[in-house]
Amino acid sequence: MAGNRDGAPIIIKRITKVEGGHHGGAWKVAYADFVTAMMAFFLLMWLLNATTEKQRKGLADYFNPTITQSPNEGANGVYGGEIRDADTNSGKGAGASKDEYLAQARQGQESGFDAMARHIQDQLTGSGAESMQMTNILRHVVTRMTDEGLVIELTDLQDAPLFDGDTAQPTPAMRELAGILSRVLGRVKNEIAISGHVRGYPEMLVHSPVWALSDARAHTVRNLLETAGFNEKRIQRVTGYADRRNRSSNPMDPGNNRVEVILLR
Repeated sequence: MAGNRDGAPIIIKRITKVEGGHHGGAWKVAYADFVTAMMAFFLLMWLLNATTEKQRKGLADYFNPTITQSPNEGANGVYGGEIRDADTNSGKGAGASKDEYLAQARQGQESGFDAMARHIQDQLTGSGAESMQMTNILRHVVTRMTDEGLVIELTDLQDAPLFDGDTAQPTPAMRELAGILSRVLGRVKNEIAISGHVRGYPEMLVHSPVWALSDARAHTVRNLLETAGFNEKRIQRVTGYADRRNRSSNPMDPGNNRVEVILLR
């Protein structure tokens, strides 16, 4: 072997590939996918526990659309196709049948209900009132939309209760409100639910009246609606919730006294 003219030794480095060594970052990607999948799984479990059956169905329908709806569908008239004729008691004027409304409901046309609910809210919150006297009585009314439907709260005011003392005897204001509700809700076809709520009472009482009183007030409103001409077959349920669903943080606040009439979807 010929030597280096400069006298420096020649070093030859041989690299041997060893199996099972460094694999790069593929394992990091796999681990990130695993963590993402677990997060999605626990999010799904939380959604299943935190939502109602109707909400879950709505989510499923959103990601799996099966119905095509035009922008004008269900928007005929103020009530979105749910107006009742005064003579025939049917939807969309004379001659229309209830089967048509049921078919629309099965197709998931929520826009009709929303339009109807907005119009009812306008009438019951004073914006559709015809006089100052009507506006004054409608101070007792608070409305809100929920998944169940349009909730119409009939509440006590500080200077104007809806019932005499701690009884289920209605005041003139309550009777007038029942007449207004019967007239307004009588124009649509949806069923209703009625629930009574009362304030809390001192724990020192031997017999708390909350359950019996809330139930009695709910049935009083039912009787007043029926007396005013409301169709009793449209009343789906009447419930007393006692002092279990207070509006105020103070359980004994008179503002917790109310009766809710729910126009169901």
